[in-house]
Formats: sequence, C-alpha cells, structure tokens
Amino acid sequence: MPAQKTGTGRTGVWLIGARGSVAITTVVGALAIRARLAGTGGMVTALEPFAEADLPGIDELVFGGHDVADVPWGKKAEALAEAGVLPARLVKALAADLAEAERELVPAPAGGHAGRDAEQIAADLAAFAECHDLERVVVVHVASTEQAAAPHPALSDADALAAALKAGEAVLPASSLYAWAAMSAGCGFVDFTPSTGARLPALAQLAERQRVPYAGRDGKTGETLVKSVLAPMFACRNLRVGSWSSVNLLGGGDGATLSEPGANAAKTASKTEVLEATLGYLPEGGVRIEEVPDLGDAKTAWDLVTFTGFLGARMRLDFTWSGIDSALAAPLVLDLARLTARAHQIGRTGALHELAFFFKDPHGHAPHDLPSQWQQLCAFATDLAASSASATVHA
Repeated sequence: MPAQKTGTGRTGVWLIGARGSVAITTVVGALAIRARLAGTGGMVTALEPFAEADLPGIDELVFGGHDVADVPWGKKAEALAEAGVLPARLVKALAADLAEAERELVPAPAGGHAGRDAEQIAADLAAFAECHDLERVVVVHVASTEQAAAPHPALSDADALAAALKAGEAVLPASSLYAWAAMSAGCGFVDFTPSTGARLPALAQLAERQRVPYAGRDGKTGETLVKSVLAPMFACRNLRVGSWSSVNLLGGGDGATLSEPGANAAKTASKTEVLEATLGYLPEGGVRIEEVPDLGDAKTAWDLVTFTGFLGARMRLDFTWSGIDSALAAPLVLDLARLTARAHQIGRTGALHELAFFFKDPHGHAPHDLPSQWQQLCAFATDLAASSASATVHA
C-alpha cells in the first residue's frame, strides 16, 4: 500500500537519524512554532516569495522516523539545551508534546538482508501514513555521513537493483536503501547529508516509475553557504583566485563521524564542488575537517583566500564562520519537507533542481552560486502559487 492518501492536508515528515541533534532540533522547532512559543527565523519558506505557494503548514506536519539509537527525545533535548543549542524554556514547555511525538519513532531495521530491510522500511512508512491519515510522506535523511557507494552493476538499473535486493545483496549504502524504500512506498525523499542517497541511476529510474520527487544533497548551512556568495563575487569582478584554503573544526556527532576517512572524503568533495562550479576552475588549497569534541554541536571554519587583481596586484581575504549546526540545519529541514511535499502534490517527479539553494552538491545541472539559486527557488515558488491558483479556478 502506498504511503500516501489524498485530501487531508496532513503531511508526514519521516526522519532517518530521528534521535540525532538535527532531527530533534527540527521537531522541537516545529512544536514551538505550532505552540506560538517561537518565531520562524531561519526558515526560508517563511519569507514573502512563498506566501502564496500553498505549502503544508507547520501545524499540518506529523513527525516520525527511524534510528539505531534509543536515547529518549526528552533526554537528548535536555542535553542540547545544556549545550546552548535549544532554549531550555522551550524544552521544558514542550516536554509533553515531545514525548507524545516520540511515539512515532521505530527502531531501524536490524540489517542482514537488504531486501527485507527495504520492505520493512516501506511497511513502516505505509503504517505511519495509514495511522495518521496523511496526504503524503516526505522522508528526510539526516543520519550520519557515510562513505561513497562501492561500484556495482546493479546501481545503474532499477530492475537489476530490485533483483539484487530481493536476493539479499548488500549493494546499497544505508542512505540509498532508505531512498529505495521511500520511493517504493510512494514517498518523496530528501538527502540532507553528503551520503550517496538518491544519487544513483537506478534510483532516478525508480523515482520516475513511482512518480515521486527527490532532492539533495548535503545541506548548505555554514562555510559553503558563504563560499557560494563570495565565489561569484570574485568571478564577476574578474579577480583570479589563486588559493582557497579551509579548516573546519567540528564537535559532537558530526565531528566524530567525519574523523572516519571515508565519510571525511565524501564531505570534503561536497564542500569543494561549489568553487570549481562557480569559478570555472579549482584554486590551490583544500578543505580540512578536524574533530574537536569540546566544541559540542558548534562548528568553526577558517578560510584564507588569495587572489590577484589589476596589474597582478596580490591580495587576500580571510574570514571565520562560527555557528551551531543543528540550529542552522533544522529550519532548512522544515523548508525542504514542505517544498518537496508540495512539489509531489502538483505532480513533480524526479530530481527537484529548483531546490539547489539548500545544498552544497545539488542534483541535476543546477547553478552553484547563491544569487542564481535564489532566483531559481523564487521562480519555483511562483510556479507553485500558479498551480494552486489554477486548481482553484478549475475546482
């Protein structure tokens, strides 16, 4: 049974990595907005261009998810409050609501047989939709970064991949297995991480067959967001960038995960993409990611840019970005869930290149500079509003 219905207006947001910092901050934020205890600062879809796009309201979102961990949401939220990520007053005020929402979490499949795991994920999504009478469900991957998928012939063809999964072959990394299960269940899919996710030819084929949209990858929340603004400036001013070196210091779960070489390589590649795509060449220098546990959920990036101008004059720019990762990511998760659900509602299928604004390494042939991405996103909002107006006229 597909994990969607019609006519209720209620939208499911199924979080992969549901007990992690980003997921919990997302849910606490939505509950706080719904209870009018907090504003919508940081949410792009709260801005004027989206006012007529007919997106599902925050009060229409129902949360659920999978995780391998079993730490209670309340306990994790209290820890995030102690770390300065969440306001303690909100965690206290929303304790009962958070405990109620947590009932929708289920353990992640144990693993061992890929086909059965995918079937279990799809069944969980269908049960979630049925229980809450949801119009549709969007699956959002906010779990830990994994290394890139190993090459396999089945990854290029949906039928071959289905056969491999049925045989129990472990041909997909976890993020892609969730994408397969989500699409099979008729759900939209968003990959907020640099993991492989839906970025496989077989999954692109499946999305078209199932007529579902997907978006990703790797949410653009900090240093790369700044790069996507500054790199176009250098290009437009005809200033040649000789080097761009970045050092990223991370604590918390991200720091620990990215200390693993495979995950670190996936993240580094994602963060580098914007420079080559925007400048037209890759400057010297690179990206270093280091774990500093004492930083907790905070992250700091130091960037040094050297460039030449008129008559070969050598100059430099350096900046520091310090932010709280979950507080930067959570509102974008809400934005992406709302936009993907609305795109699904109007019949969009496949990669949503219009959502490149939110990602370091977006699907499709999307621009990488933030101004162009913003124009594209606003045009998408206009299209959504026009679709809503047309539906009203024909009703």
